[in-house]
Amino acid sequence: MPLNQTVADVTRRIEERSKERRALYEKNMHDQYKRGVHRGELSCGNLAHGVAACGSQDKNQLKLMNSANLGIISAYNDMLSAHQPLETFPATIKDAARQMGSTAQFAGGVPAMCDGVTQGQPGMELSLFSRDVIAMATAVGLSHNMFDGALYLGVCDKIVPGLFIAAARFGHLPATFVPAGPMPSGLPNKEKARVRQLFAEGKATREDLLEAESQSYHSPGTCTFYGTANSNQLMMEMMGLHLPGTSFVNPGTEMREALTQFATQQTIRNTEPGGDYRPFYKQVDARAIVNAIVGLLASGGSTNHTLHLVAMAAAAGLTLTWDDFTDLSAVTPSLMHVYPNGQADINHFQAAGGMSFLFRELIGAGLVHSDIPTAFGTDLTAYTQEPFLEDGELIWREGPEQSLDEDVLRPVSNPFSPTGGLTVLDGNLGRGVIKISAVKQEHRLVEAPIRIFEDQNDLQSAFEAGELDRDVIAVVRFQGPQANGMPELHKLTPYLGVLQDRGYKVALVTDGRMSGASGKVPAAIHMTPEALDGGPLGKLRDGDIVRLDADNGSLEVKIDPQTWAQREQLSGDLDHYHMGLGRELFSGFRQLAMRGEEGCSVLGGFEAAYLQRQAPRTHGEDA
Repeated sequence: MPLNQTVADVTRRIEERSKERRALYEKNMHDQYKRGVHRGELSCGNLAHGVAACGSQDKNQLKLMNSANLGIISAYNDMLSAHQPLETFPATIKDAARQMGSTAQFAGGVPAMCDGVTQGQPGMELSLFSRDVIAMATAVGLSHNMFDGALYLGVCDKIVPGLFIAAARFGHLPATFVPAGPMPSGLPNKEKARVRQLFAEGKATREDLLEAESQSYHSPGTCTFYGTANSNQLMMEMMGLHLPGTSFVNPGTEMREALTQFATQQTIRNTEPGGDYRPFYKQVDARAIVNAIVGLLASGGSTNHTLHLVAMAAAAGLTLTWDDFTDLSAVTPSLMHVYPNGQADINHFQAAGGMSFLFRELIGAGLVHSDIPTAFGTDLTAYTQEPFLEDGELIWREGPEQSLDEDVLRPVSNPFSPTGGLTVLDGNLGRGVIKISAVKQEHRLVEAPIRIFEDQNDLQSAFEAGELDRDVIAVVRFQGPQANGMPELHKLTPYLGVLQDRGYKVALVTDGRMSGASGKVPAAIHMTPEALDGGPLGKLRDGDIVRLDADNGSLEVKIDPQTWAQREQLSGDLDHYHMGLGRELFSGFRQLAMRGEEGCSVLGGFEAAYLQRQAPRTHGEDA
């Protein structure tokens, strides 16, 4: 099937927009390769320090320069279910490397925080910034220049994007991402949502709520709903940075162990000593990024990636805009219904056909670039296969040609909807994104008086006092990266959902985030410029009439333009956001944070900033 014209056009547009920036990125990576990829460039003293802690077998192997040494970067901790399984991975990886006459060293650990633990708490205000901390921590681990390739062990929301950003900056190294897999299915998502909503209405006790949550999140592994963590895994596979079919294999299984072993050995093959050098910078280009966006849209994935993918692409010398997402969404059918877009969980998706079926459909429809190089050593057509163990040996066979459950996973010929359900909103309130894959058609247009909040806890109080029992658009402002780190506002979902169920027209507008928890209530999120940055949300007043039209991509306050232009911009009271639980340590991050459509990065646009500095100055500029 020829490539879809819109997919081709968007890819070409990204390439043209990024031409100078990408060329500089590739030059930087090539120069790094020429300076020396591995320990052969180290002095004897450097090398002695680098191998001192190794056993004699590994030490002798590392002193030779004809075998590969892999760096392991891990987000392991034993508090969070998604990352607890990673505890045993380094030993597995080291053993697998030795079997090939090579070595692997644990280069460094990175922090991994859970939005499920911190939602509604002050710690959530560090969540988005943790992505860039992870990228920097990874860079420290790999900076020893002992490595011919790298394995990145991480799963959840900010961890994988942070690891990706670092992998791009060490793009001269081959890279494979190694997931841990989702926990087995627990309490059905529909029942979990029901108990949450009953609690919000005061009809269930806190003990009832805790029991329901504990039955949902009950064992090691990734949460099973389709939020940012599982979206991460899908996108890594769409870019060929995973092995085929590895994203959603449960932890603690023989298959998970075998895939981790194979990922190690395949990465060794992809190194220069391994004979088939496949550095990250030659593997991940605009085509791979477009594949990730298409996969995200077809699956109804997390809106967080309208921020993360922008920052991830920037690290690889590519400039994305939200219009790229919107244009691809218009031609990408919705093929998955996994909670919060449906009632199934990610294990049901895996059983219905999983990634191999999704790849088969998207490749067959010409919606992805199938000719990209992958960590598997092939192009993307091999990803229509799925792994099996045959007499203890890992093999790949062609996956199913038909979905086993079309309530969960559908072919392109019979999609849940013809578009990806993600769009950009534009208007006199700024620019934001909205995920409508779980929003029913009758709820996609809301025009109502607004109620303004500058703290999400105040919305809960107003709900409990009965002050929101009407048509209302809740505006939660001063929640952007410069204000308080752009926390996710998960705890608003049950309250707004109750109001909608009572028959009211309800929507949310915020410069904060909602993530993979975006559900049945229309939510205009990531509004930019944010209120603290002079954004129009700072000019709103209680009772203003706002119109949110998701289908037509508009968000407007209904007010006379002259009156609007003269209205004072409020600055907000933010002091209570800036101290406690380490938030004071991130004051510099808040000051440096870029806008939402720029990915909210505190690291900046690497090549873009350099090119701007190098550009010839026009007449009259300061020397």
